[in-house]
Amino acid sequence: MVRLRRLRRTETIRNMFAMDVPSRDRFIWPVFLVEGKGRKEAISSMPGQFRWSIDRLVKEFPAGVKAVLLFGQTEGEKDEVGSGAADPGGVVQRAIPKLKRAFPELAVFTDVCLCAYTSHGHCGPHDADGDIDNDAACEMLARVAVSHARAGADGVAPSAMMDGQIAAIRAALDDEGVSKTLLIAYSTKFASTMYGPFREAENSAPSQGDRQGYQASYRDPDTAVRESLVDEEEGADALMVKPALWYLDLIGRVRSRTLLPVMAYNVSGEYAMIHAASKAGFCELYPAARESLYAIFRAGATQVISYWAPYYDEIFQTANQTNRRLR
Repeated sequence: MVRLRRLRRTETIRNMFAMDVPSRDRFIWPVFLVEGKGRKEAISSMPGQFRWSIDRLVKEFPAGVKAVLLFGQTEGEKDEVGSGAADPGGVVQRAIPKLKRAFPELAVFTDVCLCAYTSHGHCGPHDADGDIDNDAACEMLARVAVSHARAGADGVAPSAMMDGQIAAIRAALDDEGVSKTLLIAYSTKFASTMYGPFREAENSAPSQGDRQGYQASYRDPDTAVRESLVDEEEGADALMVKPALWYLDLIGRVRSRTLLPVMAYNVSGEYAMIHAASKAGFCELYPAARESLYAIFRAGATQVISYWAPYYDEIFQTANQTNRRLR
């Protein structure tokens, strides 16, 4: 008789056949930057996450974090095209070299978008008909990416979901002599309800309308996969599916169609939901986080961008002690 329970009979046997604990090297921490000094502002919808001034971030940088994805914003005047995002003196551009000097081994990636810098909160300027001007957005995104690369970013990650943005940025990086910079595509990014806490943190909600006209539709998975395949053709070094937990099937589908790394963004709403469930007594916080992160890796993600990254020890400490396999 088949007895699958034989493989689960003792903890030692269970661990023998278990998948490895994800290395902390596989995690990227999203960080929200603000201007000024001495600032560490709690984000009410994202427990344990903060808006950081550069000096405070360097001073209190979490031990063990291997990579960050920086998000900037401006508290000054915003314009139609989001020109502040490309300012060489912007908060992201200043943070990159300071983090690299303080933590030479840290991988510093940057989000490349315009929504936190435009007066209307969309990811590109409007055309004469009031729609988002795709090509003008690509031109602006390329300027932003070059400014981050010149500041020393290890990689740039455009998230605007404009057609042709990867080709435009790849050409600009090559033309400006910063071709060594990794180009990480938010290649399959959905128009999702899971971004609410992020938009609060980043002050980036659109003032009118929504982003369904340029972000992928969860009702059209075939086109969503094509988005990643096109970005690969245009020169992306890594692809990404965002959000993660509600799109595990798409992580798997993209993974099956490419040899590039496939990142998954474990977004703010997913993070906040686990915190809310734990607070309500429906689950234990860190075991629930651990289970959710295993799901993302099982689906095929090679790296995970997650707000849980600074809490790696709390989440995986027990797993590291009991599930470590002999090497």
